[in-house]
Amino acid sequence: MQPRNMSMSGVVDLAAVKAAGEAKAKAEQTRAEAARQGGPAAVPASSLVIDVDEAGFENDVLQRSAEVPVVIDFWAEWCEPCKQLGPLLERLAHEYNGRFLLAKVDVDANQMLMQQFGIQGIPAVFAVVAGQALPLFQGAAPEAQIRQTLDQLIQVGEERFGLTGIAVDPAAGEPAQAPAPVPPGPYDSLLEAAAQALDANDFPGAVQAYKNVLSDDPANTEARLGLAQAELLARVQQTDPQKVRQEAAEKPADVDAQLAAADLDLVGGHVEDAFGRLVDTVRRTFGDDRDRVRLRLLDLFEVIGPEDPRVGAARTALARVLF
Repeated sequence: MQPRNMSMSGVVDLAAVKAAGEAKAKAEQTRAEAARQGGPAAVPASSLVIDVDEAGFENDVLQRSAEVPVVIDFWAEWCEPCKQLGPLLERLAHEYNGRFLLAKVDVDANQMLMQQFGIQGIPAVFAVVAGQALPLFQGAAPEAQIRQTLDQLIQVGEERFGLTGIAVDPAAGEPAQAPAPVPPGPYDSLLEAAAQALDANDFPGAVQAYKNVLSDDPANTEARLGLAQAELLARVQQTDPQKVRQEAAEKPADVDAQLAAADLDLVGGHVEDAFGRLVDTVRRTFGDDRDRVRLRLLDLFEVIGPEDPRVGAARTALARVLF
């Protein structure tokens, strides 16, 4: 989504931050003040990942976002995908070594923050850059996708707001390495059942079978790809292609019509047309509609695969529209 000012009524006051220009000026003022005081102090590596609540949100997130992009991980103890995503984000925060901070928000203990950010499901990951909130992604995304998103975020922070990160004190030492997790699985029988359902055009059955795998192993690449394919085929199974394309041509502002046409484009092998249609729709939409189209586009990326150069080109186009 586009950077937006967060009105955190009852939690924080961002009335002074009304546009990206004002946010940039505020960030520059903060850095200038730090320079007059001898420059920002280096932080220990342990400070790269922090727990944040409603009371400390303004100081720990909003004010820090004038120095460095702050990535917010909304999680809960009962959320299984959160247990996969959280440690990955923490590892990346240390690996990026001060290019961003990771703020973890327990939604059960901070319901107001969850409501103000419009969180519909967890894990959900946002960023705040110079007081501007950016939705990044929802769910346990693959590491390669997360790295690409973080790189884009850091680039935006540097180019638009002059945020170059914070210094990390090497004397504080490296964080203790957690033991390598035991890989879950195997899931050969479940994946075989899903593939058989897919071959038999039992798309609801295939969807459920792949979800059974992902409920235990959210990062399972084969299951994620299979689920994206099964859901795509289920969506187009009962559609009338001629009607779908006619509605998409006659109603360019109709989000549902464009989503349906993009599905048909992809199934028909017109990959670049599908991606271009949804990127254009993201450009024309706002709020929940924009987020819905963005998530569908990410689903279609899963179908084609991250290594495909058409996916890389579409991701770049999407980033230009979002940021």
